[in-house]
Amino acid sequence: MCGTDWDAIVFRPPPGPWEDGGVTGTLVLAGTPIGDVADAPPRLAEELAGADVIAAEDTRRMRRLTQALGVTPRGRVVSYFEGNESARTPELVEELLGGARVLLVTDAGMPSVSDPGYRLVAAAVEKDVKVTAVPGPSAVLTALALSGLPVDRFCFEGFLPRKAGERLSRLREVESERRTLVYFEAPHRLDDTLAAMSEVFGADRRAAVCRELTKTYEEVKRGGLADLAAWAADGVRGEITVVVEGAPEPGPEDLDATELVRRVRVREEAGERRKEAIAAVAAEAGLPKRVVFDAVVASKKPQG
Repeated sequence: MCGTDWDAIVFRPPPGPWEDGGVTGTLVLAGTPIGDVADAPPRLAEELAGADVIAAEDTRRMRRLTQALGVTPRGRVVSYFEGNESARTPELVEELLGGARVLLVTDAGMPSVSDPGYRLVAAAVEKDVKVTAVPGPSAVLTALALSGLPVDRFCFEGFLPRKAGERLSRLREVESERRTLVYFEAPHRLDDTLAAMSEVFGADRRAAVCRELTKTYEEVKRGGLADLAAWAADGVRGEITVVVEGAPEPGPEDLDATELVRRVRVREEAGERRKEAIAAVAAEAGLPKRVVFDAVVASKKPQG
């Protein structure tokens, strides 16, 4: 399979709790392929074969993955998804406290990163249970690397709210963020999200839409936010990761009256009172409130 000889892999059982020097088991967070199954590391196959319990976001997808890797799990398989995460976490913690090696896998990528897992990790840490990970493919890092945007500093924002007003408010929170921003988005909401980003961040802010990463129809579309929004209006399919360039270094010379007024308007549309919006924009820009206030007043006067 793409150069990986799975028949040559020796599946060795994981160390028992006595070998780790403790009496509790181990929680293993396993990254799974985001597209091409050949990206799975050999250690993932070892863990799938040897775990006492496999907690899977989708047990059917997990079974397909083990079949593709030529692995037959010896442990018990249970579902662990958003709908039962809270109820099943105590059960899995009891397994860990009893010495079990529990493997947590999600549909794609690393557990806990916009996927189930955080509650179990937090509960395991609270009980002093060992937690380790099998590194694997990451849509966040893959998209960031392919985007062509700065990668020295970035922040992952996950999924934006579905409601338009809440989405604008969330974007406004990072309007002045200078690090590169990474988002996940559903294909049917992509055009609205890009349009909202264009409104808040500016039409020309550079971005990249990464679609179907590592899959047959992988595509990376780069451009300004307004242009990308127009492109997405025709409909886009597949798993989507959006990478957005960070805000430029703030400075009075970069913020003309039109930009100041635009920022105030965005805040007002998100529900802020004008006085509060003016104060916030002035603070962000490092300008006296009077400068922003005058720009807003001037924008209301008829041109002529």
